[in-house]
Amino acid sequence: MRCDEIDYEILGDDIQLVEITLDPDETVIAEAGVMNYMEDGITFQAKMGDGSKPQQGFFSKLGAVGKRVLTGESLFMTHFTNEGKGRRKVGFAAPYPGRIIPLDLSEHDEKIICEKGAFLCAAFGTEIGIHFRKKLGVGLFGGEGFILQKLEGDGLAFLHSGGTIIERELRDGEILRLDTGCLVAMEQDVEYNIERAGSLKSMFFGGEGMFLATLEGPGKVWIQTLPFSRLCDRIIASAPSAGGSSKGEGSILGGVGRLFGGD
Repeated sequence: MRCDEIDYEILGDDIQLVEITLDPDETVIAEAGVMNYMEDGITFQAKMGDGSKPQQGFFSKLGAVGKRVLTGESLFMTHFTNEGKGRRKVGFAAPYPGRIIPLDLSEHDEKIICEKGAFLCAAFGTEIGIHFRKKLGVGLFGGEGFILQKLEGDGLAFLHSGGTIIERELRDGEILRLDTGCLVAMEQDVEYNIERAGSLKSMFFGGEGMFLATLEGPGKVWIQTLPFSRLCDRIIASAPSAGGSSKGEGSILGGVGRLFGGD
């Protein structure tokens, strides 16, 4: 099955939105809850599976739903279809500050491996599956568990991530080391593994975690500068209710204001 050909525009800077233009009878699939707006003429329907295999039976769809549960995603995907007579637009927003990246799967051997939660939306016909890591150590210490998402097709798919996106092209045999939570996506030929972060002293007191991810080329990789888990850790650590302390308030009036504000 060939993917629908869709047009798009990415709007915004720090919290972005992708606006997709659909011709009549074209469809885009998306994760539940990411739609921001849609024009008159577009209808949506929650379905089991991505619809990439129209002849798929009930039990096959149930198996696909089970795979989505393993990746921590919603049981259903939402299908947005233009049932009007002219071109119509639908917008999908990223759930937290960061960037949206468009990937034409036909330019990446029709397959991309991405972290859980990175997928935002894609042209109808894209198959959303799972990718198991073969090595036990990678699954236990790699930061994202045993399972990643797998996107297959020949159309456009959109991923989102935290902070800024850095794209790197790794040569054959070239190795790149990074924090285990910073990987967004990679081409299927890239080898993913983990290694200890130096000596025991560095592992426990270096502030970079106990393990590093190693990516070995050839292939492209996409890296995020601010993983959502790291952002949450900083917010929780700074929250007064969690034992954190306020910073940058400027004067004693900040504390007085919180007394009257209920904080």
